[in-house]
This record gives sequence, C-alpha cells and structure tokens, in this order.
Amino acid sequence: MEKSRDEGALVPVETQGLQIQAPKEVAGGIPAVISSIKHATKKSGLIKGARTLLRVNQLAGFDCPGCAWPDPKHRAMAEFCENGAKAVADEAMKASVDADFFKQHTIEELTRWSDYELNGAGRIAEPMVLRQGASNYETIEWDEAFELIGKTLRGLDSPNEAIFYTSGRTSNEAAFMYQLMVREFGTNNMPDCSNMCHESSGVGLGESIGIGKGTVTLEDFDKADTIFILGQNPGTNHPRMLTALQGAKRNGATIVTLNPLKEAGLTSFIHPQEVTTLMGGGTKLTDLHLPVKINGDVAALQGIMKVMLERHQTEACLDTDFIESKTNGFDEFAKHIESVSWQEIEESSGLRRSDLEAVAEIAIKAERLIACWAMGLTQHKNGVANVQEVVNFLLLRGQIGRPGAGACPVRGHSNVQGDRTVGIVEKPPAHLIKGLADYFGIEVPTEHGFDTVHAIQAMLDGRGKVFIGMGGNFLSATPDTQATAGALRQCELTVHISTKLNRSHLVHGKHALILPCLGRTEIDIQNGRLQFVTVENSMGVVHASRGGNKPASAKLRSEPQIVAGMARAVSPGSKISWESLATDYGKVRDAIEACVPGFENYNDRVRNPHGFELPNGPRVGKFNTPDGRAQFKVHQIPASDLKDGELMMMTIRTHDQYNTTIYGLDDRYRGVMNGRRVVLINAKDRERLGFQAGQRVDIISSYDKVRRAPEFVLVDYEIPPGSVATYFPETNVLVPLSEFAHKSNTPASKSIRVTLAKH
Repeated sequence: MEKSRDEGALVPVETQGLQIQAPKEVAGGIPAVISSIKHATKKSGLIKGARTLLRVNQLAGFDCPGCAWPDPKHRAMAEFCENGAKAVADEAMKASVDADFFKQHTIEELTRWSDYELNGAGRIAEPMVLRQGASNYETIEWDEAFELIGKTLRGLDSPNEAIFYTSGRTSNEAAFMYQLMVREFGTNNMPDCSNMCHESSGVGLGESIGIGKGTVTLEDFDKADTIFILGQNPGTNHPRMLTALQGAKRNGATIVTLNPLKEAGLTSFIHPQEVTTLMGGGTKLTDLHLPVKINGDVAALQGIMKVMLERHQTEACLDTDFIESKTNGFDEFAKHIESVSWQEIEESSGLRRSDLEAVAEIAIKAERLIACWAMGLTQHKNGVANVQEVVNFLLLRGQIGRPGAGACPVRGHSNVQGDRTVGIVEKPPAHLIKGLADYFGIEVPTEHGFDTVHAIQAMLDGRGKVFIGMGGNFLSATPDTQATAGALRQCELTVHISTKLNRSHLVHGKHALILPCLGRTEIDIQNGRLQFVTVENSMGVVHASRGGNKPASAKLRSEPQIVAGMARAVSPGSKISWESLATDYGKVRDAIEACVPGFENYNDRVRNPHGFELPNGPRVGKFNTPDGRAQFKVHQIPASDLKDGELMMMTIRTHDQYNTTIYGLDDRYRGVMNGRRVVLINAKDRERLGFQAGQRVDIISSYDKVRRAPEFVLVDYEIPPGSVATYFPETNVLVPLSEFAHKSNTPASKSIRVTLAKH
C-alpha cells in the first residue's frame, strides 16, 4: 500500500500490517533481554554494542541518555534496562547522514519517511546547511555555520526576537554555557522540554513545599512500607524503577496504582538479570489498582482524603503534630474536603466510594509512604492542582521529611532536572542573575522570556525570528503540530544541534542548519585532554558521565564546543573566555559553583564515584516557602465538560519509543504490533458510538478550530468509559496551543476532547 499523507500531522500514514494481541501481564524477563540484544546487535554490532552497554550507568562509564532514574550505589554488571539499551544502541549507530545522503534525498522526499525511518538513517556525520530556496541540505564548514548564526542574530532588531530551546539530555556544562551565551546576547527566551512535561510539578511543589523537585532518595524505596503510583507507566517510561519497586515489595511494601490503563510494568516484573526467577511469573507489584478516568485524579485524591479526615474524628489517624508545627492552610483545606460530595467524587473520578475507602485504609496504616507520579498528572489544564493535591495527601500524615517517605516526581530525560538547576529557565531567579553578573561581569537581562507555548506563539506572530534548538525534536515534541510547523517556517533561520535525523530538520526557516554533536557514549577530548560532563538525576544527585566510544565521525563537535563557537560569532567583543570554557570543562564547573547555590567544591565532590546530593530542605523537614511551612492548597474538582459523543483523549508512548524517538513499531506490553495509529477505546464506548472493532476512523478535536488526525484503527482495550488513549507524536496535531496548564503553561496533552468519525 502506498503511504498517504497526513497534512495535519506532517507525517505519512500507514495502517496496513497492524496486529493486535492480548496485553501482557508481566514486564521484563526474557523478552526484554532478547529485545535489548537485538537492538544492540542490529544498530551497532555485537562487539561494539556489548562493550557500550557494559559502560552504561557504571562508575567509570556514561550516564544513560534515556530517563533520569538514579543509579544504585551497588551496581550490577549490566546496569541498564531494555529502553536504555535501545537508546544506547541508537546513539552508537554508524554515521550515515552526510553530504551523499542529502544529495540522494530531497527534503520533500524525506517528509514522506516515517519517524522510525528517519531515526534509522544513522548518525549525522557533518554540519549541513539548507540555503533559502534549496531542496537539499549540503555540507557547510563549522566556521561558516557559526558566522551565519552570528550574522543573523546580530542583525535582529532585538535579542528577544531569538528563541533558544534546550532538550533534557544536555549536560550541566553545555547547558550552563548555553544559558550564559543567551543571556550575554541579551534575552531570557529559553524554552525547554521541562515546559512540556514536569513544569507543573516544579510549580506545584515550589508553591507547596518550597522546592520544585522531589524529596526522596533511591534508598527511601528500601525503607518505604507503602508506595502510591499515580499517572505513570514505569514499565515503558522508566523501566529501571521496576527494580526499586521489586525491592520494596520484597521488603513488604504495599503498592497502590491510580492510572486509566492497567500497565504490565505495574502488574508484575521479572528482573532480566535474575537467573533464578527468569522463567517464573515474576514479582507481583500492584496490590490495588484503581482505573481512574482521565483527569479524575483530583477527585480520587479528595475522596481518599475525605475518608481520612472523617476517620480522624473518631480515631487519631492524621499527624496533628506535623500539621500544627510544619504546615499552614489545613483548616481551610479540611473545610473544603468536607464540602465535597461523594456523588461528585465518584462521577469525576470514575471510581466507587468503596474502592477509595480501601485506599484510604492503606494510607492510614502507612508509616512511610512515597507518592510517585509522571506526566499522567502534569499534562492537564489543572496539572499544578494535581501535583498539589498529592502534596496535600502526603502532608496529612507528615509523609515528607522522614526516611522512606515523600514526593517523587519521576523525570524523563536524563538531565532535564540538571539543565533547569544550572540556569535553563525563562524566568531567571535572583541568585542566578547576580551570580552571572558578578562572576562574568556581564549585564544579565531580567525580563521574563518565552516558555515553549509562548515561543511558538511568538514565532507565529513574527516576534520570534530565529530558532536554535540544543537537542530534541521540537516539532514532534510540541502541541498543535500545524501551528508549530507554521511557526518554524516563518523564521529567518532555524538551527538544530543534533545526533540523529528527525522531523524538525525537515520543517525549517528560510535558512536551516544541522550541527552534529557528540553523544553521551562518545569520548570527548579537548586540547589533548580527556573531558567528562556531569548530570543531575531525578533525585537531585549530581554525578559524572564519561563516554568510551570513538566518535561516530571526525567532524562531530561537543556541545560545549558548539556553544562556544556560536557565542564567539554572536558576541565578538565578549569579555568571556569561551575558548577556555570549551577546552576545559572543569572551568565551567568552577563557574557553576560560583553562580548556583549547592555546588560548593563542585570539581572535587563530583569526582566521588557516586557524586553528591544537592541541598533539599523538605527532605529534612525544612520548607523554603515565604513562611517556612508547607502549604495545604485548596482546589476544586475539575468539571467534566464532555458533550454527547465526545471522549477524553490522552497521548501516551509505545514501548518502542523514548519521547519522540521511535525505535520500532511494536508496543509489546499493550499488544499493539507493527503499527502506531491506533485508538485504545472501551468496547462499550465503541459500540455506543456505532463503530466496529478494527474500524478505521479519523480523530477530531474542536476548540478554536477543527483539527483532524486521519486513519486510526479502533482497538478494544481495558480503559475507563469516556476515555481513549493514542500515541504521540501522531496525535499532537489535535492538541491546541491554547490548551495548557494554569500557572505552568504545560500543554494539556493528557486531556483533549475528541470525537471519532468514519475514515
């Protein structure tokens, strides 16, 4: 079948060959081992693949470029998961995207390739330019590329007409240099991938407990007696977390999950490295699963807390000492919870009162409780409220600031948290402004810049004329794909610092550059000296990362080198010794130490094999809020505004992708094979709407305008009535730019009203 074109999503459409199997009940095991070996062998060869995998997350090795889950102090010989193996094998591919590649393939032709095919083309081998009116990228020398960037930026009417995006895989050193370059240039327009994932966590936690990060360590999972997991699928998105959950279960912990889908990774887990259990049924993880409807989390949590507050009237089941001495706002919060009716709770959550009472009983008995969540909570218009409701729940029994308890937002990219810590933020804190000004003697802009949503809008309005992306796949990661494409096409210049080919390279400004950089897995030698970089994991531990592979091409440059090259071209009279920073990353760390609190003796402490923890007040019971107390927050249950015939759609990943990188076409755990354009739907909804299982439909969202994603296959699935799930980036086209979270501006990709129409 010839592929048709989805003009909305800017990607080819292919639904032939799709196979549907029964969802799996167990994660890990032999299939994970086979998958890891297959990807490593196919993409980088058996010897190189094995050698690379044995360096992942090791003390003298490199940090996995996948998720931000922390490394245990006592590490196995193979300290990686299936998805980490895919990410590493992918980066270790041969460099095949070069001048010859682009002579053979026009931009128009490449737009007909799938994301899977684009990723499979190989590593980018040399810097490339697409000149105005050209149909093919061609080679450009590094100095000429930098001069094009410098000339274009210097020619803008204002620095605020430039937008500088950052992906979460960028190291602390590269991120710090990048934000320094941008601020010396004169703007705070620094959107990053945090804006699209855990920004709601950062804002919500910051207001409630005084820090925009989680409060637990990996060791706390060994001490917890209860773990709640909300809006998260660790089996696909953070597979190494399953080892921690398995350890907690073996220590006797109870695990409760609230999630619209029953995921294999939260049902049972077979550790791929445990020979004695490899052939068995695995460790049962979840003791009680509540299939909350999409965006029913506030209602569910308020129902649980309503039971706890009512029980406290007859028996002491709250930590009143903690509440009185460490918090504010409890009375108003309790009054609100008392006023919420059970009818509203049940209707909004899709759960029965009896189920919520059972969960409350578990919470009351818990002495050391951890609450974990991911984007199932954050990507809603009420994403900040979702996070703060989790904090309310933890505060009731003083479950913050004690061993084995606390808040655990599980981050995605491996250094997304570190990038923010060292300055990638559109609203710079006062300490960073002062630190940069004092250390470098530069004038630092204080006007708030654009986050991701507002950066897209600025490019559409003509206020943003240059886009530079340090990593990532901006077009595919962002909402409202057509709007984002239109925004990029209006730019004078688009620049992508990348390792692999992706769709963002094909939707470009008048001029476009692709600047290829070293990956995490590769040796970085500057001025004859071996360098290493540092990253911060999801629990605030900063540690070193050292690549061991020969670079895929001699023409690659490190991200710090690329930043320095751009900075010299953008600000020719700079006071900053960019060459010194680019050739000795230790000097970058000295600068971070001087400008960012918590990095004292950075160069010494990061040489500790296990790194060091950044300060975290709530972890030890201290809250850096204006009054020094944790804050109970009052939130209304979100109104369900579904009209007749509408469904609430959430976007999710398959097991063969990481963020927007597509490694394969299977979602093994959910039983969706050889295809991605599916709608997971409750069979009763499908029948009520008059469709057949396997029927092809178009998905439509109607907000400020009608958006359509064509030709998806209906798949019956165990999902709450009124809810459907689809894969991104294919359905990002349906997410309006105007639908984002209050306060955090995170796109509401997990709660989009849609209708289905026969294709």
